[in-house]
Amino acid sequence: MPSDPSLARTQGSSDHLTVGRVGERAAELAYVRRGYRILARNWRCRIGELDLVVSRGDVVAFCEVKTRRGGRYGDPWQAVDARKQAKLRSLAQAFVIASRARPSRMRFDVASVTVARGPRGDAVVRVFEDAF
Repeated sequence: MPSDPSLARTQGSSDHLTVGRVGERAAELAYVRRGYRILARNWRCRIGELDLVVSRGDVVAFCEVKTRRGGRYGDPWQAVDARKQAKLRSLAQAFVIASRARPSRMRFDVASVTVARGPRGDAVVRVFEDAF
C-alpha cells in the first residue's frame, strides 16, 4: 500500500515521527478495508495516547500501532511489552469513561507495520487481533 508521498519526503530527526504517521495511516486503512469504523485517532488524555480506536458490530478495539523501517530491530509488534499493555488498558478505561461508550465487547489489537525504504514507501500491515 503506497504511503502519502508528502510524508515520505521528510528527513532528519523527524523521520521516526514521519514513519509513525505513515504506519498509523496504513493501519487505519487496513481496518477500514475490513469494515471497521474509526472512532478515534491519536486520542489523548493525561496518561497517554491511544493510536486507534475502531469498532465493528458490537466490538470496540483499541489498537496500538508500531511501525519500523525493515526488520533490523525485530518485528514492530515486539515493542508492545507488559508495561505498554498495562498502559493501554488504563487508556482504554479512560476512553470508555470520557466517551461514555458502553461497548459489549472490547479487545486490544496490535498493528505491526513495516515501511519499505525508497520513494514509494510501501507499508506492510499485520493486525494482531485480541493480542493481549
